[in-house]
Amino acid sequence: MAEPHGRPNLDGGHSILTLVLFMGVIAAALLYVGYSIYADVEATGVRVTTYLPYILLFVALIIALGFEFVNGFHDTANAVATVIYTHSLPANVAVVWSGLFNFLGVLLSSGAVAFGIVSLLPVELILQVGSGAGFAMVFALLVAAIIWNLGTWYFGLPASSSHTLIGSIIGVGVANALMHGRSGTSGVDWTKATEIGWSLLLSPLVGFLAAGALLLALRFVVRNPALYAEPKGKEPPPWWIRGILIATCTGVSFAHGSNDGQKGMGLIMLILIGTVPTAYALNRALPDSSVAQFRLTSQAASEVIARKAAGYDIIGDPRPAVTAYVAAHRIEPGTYPSLAVLVRQISDQVEHYGSLAKVPAEAVGNTRNDMYLASEAIRFLMKDKESELAQPEIGTLNAYKRSLDEATRFIPLWVKVAVAIALGLGTMVGWKRIVITVGEKIGKTHLTYAQGASAELVAAATIGAADVYGLPVSTTHVLSSGVAGTMAANRSGLQLSTLRNLAMAWVLTLPVAMVLSGTLYVLFARLF
Repeated sequence: MAEPHGRPNLDGGHSILTLVLFMGVIAAALLYVGYSIYADVEATGVRVTTYLPYILLFVALIIALGFEFVNGFHDTANAVATVIYTHSLPANVAVVWSGLFNFLGVLLSSGAVAFGIVSLLPVELILQVGSGAGFAMVFALLVAAIIWNLGTWYFGLPASSSHTLIGSIIGVGVANALMHGRSGTSGVDWTKATEIGWSLLLSPLVGFLAAGALLLALRFVVRNPALYAEPKGKEPPPWWIRGILIATCTGVSFAHGSNDGQKGMGLIMLILIGTVPTAYALNRALPDSSVAQFRLTSQAASEVIARKAAGYDIIGDPRPAVTAYVAAHRIEPGTYPSLAVLVRQISDQVEHYGSLAKVPAEAVGNTRNDMYLASEAIRFLMKDKESELAQPEIGTLNAYKRSLDEATRFIPLWVKVAVAIALGLGTMVGWKRIVITVGEKIGKTHLTYAQGASAELVAAATIGAADVYGLPVSTTHVLSSGVAGTMAANRSGLQLSTLRNLAMAWVLTLPVAMVLSGTLYVLFARLF
């Protein structure tokens, strides 16, 4: 029976060989991950006395990679909808092609988004990520994100995995603050949350307006009617249009991998730091030249902070005062002197051991926490108007912060490979529900070649720009709003029921993810 309106064939079966290859890749990936962890731990020279941390690590990694797998088939369906519905590629070829470029996008990503996500988490939980509360945090936010993603996927709603994860993180932060008798608003870095919130809010508006404007510009510049036509039956478009559509699909897939893949990386690094700190708390691969540079930037930063601390003294542990500043973002009399002492202590530790690779196992976790705490405190100080830092002082502190981050914010190659495989394989599974929504249920007419290309070009550019600035954006929101923008610009009409459902999913994602993750956090915290 022929598909109506040139609808593509979305029901192509998979052979036994495909299934065997799929399972073989999963088995090979798990073996690679297991061997990489074994090799990293072996390189530290620490003797394993208990396997409990590794069991927890295995469970946590499966959940984290499961999140990326679901992210793959939930979000990446947006990238392939246009090439499938314009018959530029058969559905089975399109999803494999998209999966491959998602894989490459993850491998070549910068890591900035990964640690931007982590910065949203409560600092006290990050410093205690190896504790029961730390595991409760990671499990709660990942399980909550997976539940909501699967729910929206089941109903064919292109909801945002980024939006979901941000909501889950905020939910954990609020629940943790309330459990410790503090105001719920104190549990989250609201400056960073607002920054990310704006990127999530504005990206669909950018997608809608920019894709519509691009389509109108194309009409003015490129007069070829073939570009603005609907597909004729099942015929593929002219070769040059087909090339443009495949190129834009490739760009969106690569950009999606480079942005969305990083969210799982940051959480996996937290898991590794919590379970196997000896191997992953500090970047032991840093060359001696970086350690020498650290000493110089540390000395310069220490002088800047010491000048601000003049007239004050501190007795005892400086960490509580610095932690309080990072949590509350309020400069107290003890903030500068405590931070000055902490910076000196970090410098003394690195000086004493000679390199990060020589930091003994029992000291690795403390050294890493001190570096992370100092880095976060300096990040807030540079933004704090109360700090009254001059531009040269900000430059000095920024250089020191980069040295700290180089030592603590790193992603091993095997983590990138594992996330890339999970996201890439996820792209090839379960894509059909979301593809039908994007391809058939947003506009009232069939997607034209120019509409598909405009939506994809804008999505790739928006996500790529967000990746450069370390901001997570939603592939789903950008591309589905881009398709809607082209339909509006083309006066094709919009299916208001679908837009209403999309808007409802967009509105509900944040509060539902917050409630889910907050509830799970309380439950897991008591369980652990």
